Amino acid sequence: YAVQLTGLFQFTVRLASETEARFTSVERIHHYIESLALEAPARIKNRAPPPDWPQEGEVVFDKTEMRYRDNLPLVLKKVSCTIRPKEKIGIVGRTGSGKSSLGVALFRLVEPCGGSIKMDGINICDIGLADLRSKLSIIPQEPVLFSGTVRSNLDPFKQYAEELIWDALERTHMKECVSQLPLKLESEVVENGENFSMGERQLLCVARVLLRQCKVLILDEATAAMDSETDSLIQETIRNAFQDCTTLTIAHRLHTVLNCDRIMVLNQGQVVEFDEPSNLLANENSRFCSMLAAVENKISVKG
Repeated sequence: YAVQLTGLFQFTVRLASETEARFTSVERIHHYIESLALEAPARIKNRAPPPDWPQEGEVVFDKTEMRYRDNLPLVLKKVSCTIRPKEKIGIVGRTGSGKSSLGVALFRLVEPCGGSIKMDGINICDIGLADLRSKLSIIPQEPVLFSGTVRSNLDPFKQYAEELIWDALERTHMKECVSQLPLKLESEVVENGENFSMGERQLLCVARVLLRQCKVLILDEATAAMDSETDSLIQETIRNAFQDCTTLTIAHRLHTVLNCDRIMVLNQGQVVEFDEPSNLLANENSRFCSMLAAVENKISVKG
């Protein structure tokens, strides 16, 4: 009996500790349900933008401020700049300078707490999230493919004709690759696209964005994890395919933005320089010039 009683006590203690641990999960779920603020509505009645908005792709930041939580410091501090239609902008800065936060604010993943952001004259905070995000495209650093078929990855909502899908694949140098697959567009894509190389996955993501024909595109250093040959191919594809788009490139490697129309240099959430690459490089005292010199020194030391 003593042995049985000891085992029973051990089982009871283990059960009590497991129950306590699982109630932590219940507490967290309750917090998510009761306490977390909801996103803005997907669509707002009588405030929908015109169906063809934005036609030009002009983006204006006017004293934009943003923080990730109420009790945290500002990550964007009165950012003011005008990005002209079809302009190619490179966004650079040290870690924590606010590069990615600009993209977060544009997609309203976090609501700006001051100022405004306008696209073609419409304040993005005055419209629904679905109306806004359906008009923006992003090519992230890590290409995202889902389990399914090539077609379902390129056109998940079945909005486009097959000819348009093949045209997008041709413009991104993926037509031959997909044509050689046994079922072509109906060929399987495994989880995370593991049956394609990193470069092919990124080009499929570019084709997906190309199909949507959005006027504003954000590139989060889409070729950071690639070899130089694949990097060059993707950069060339993006340049040719998105000539009519306003493009914001969040750069972690400075050389990738030297071909941009203008370069925005951020520091501690503020725009400290915003000019053409030639003007920034001509000024030896510019922050961009010093950042580039630091990178070159690091390369020469390694060499």
